[in-house]
Amino acid sequence: MDLRFAVGLIGSVILVAGVIIPALRWKDLLFATGNACMFTYALIGYLTGGSIFFLILQIYIALSTLCMLLKVPDAYDTPLLIIAGVGLVAWSLSLFEGYSTALFVIGLAMLGIGFAMNGGTRRREIFLMLGSAVIAVFSYLMKDWVFVGLNMAFAFFSFLNILRKGK
Repeated sequence: MDLRFAVGLIGSVILVAGVIIPALRWKDLLFATGNACMFTYALIGYLTGGSIFFLILQIYIALSTLCMLLKVPDAYDTPLLIIAGVGLVAWSLSLFEGYSTALFVIGLAMLGIGFAMNGGTRRREIFLMLGSAVIAVFSYLMKDWVFVGLNMAFAFFSFLNILRKGK
């Protein structure tokens, strides 16, 4: 097992634990730690010839995690996440490599919309589920099994949240 895979696997496990752990204090810490690992995983991947798109994704996730940790009010973090999401989508489109790039852009845009929405709503979970599922497909096409598994897990947890919220 190489270092990059180990960092990604550890980060994924920590993030999934953050979804499962109900205590908010630990959840935030687990998300921050897991996302730092996943950013490192994406950066190592890019520096060793992998796709830049995972790094773009993790930049966006890092920004949303910072907003969560700093408890930035929705009045500020929503416009910030929208502007950052639009900028990162534009950057991704400028690097267009084919239909897989289009999948990535769609997934990133859906995640961006989901992160920008108020928490605890069914619509937010739908966007997060669809965005994660699309990113999982993109990850499969890129043969990045850590991101495949992680995004499938997040899509599944969002799906469970949709079922819990009802109509």
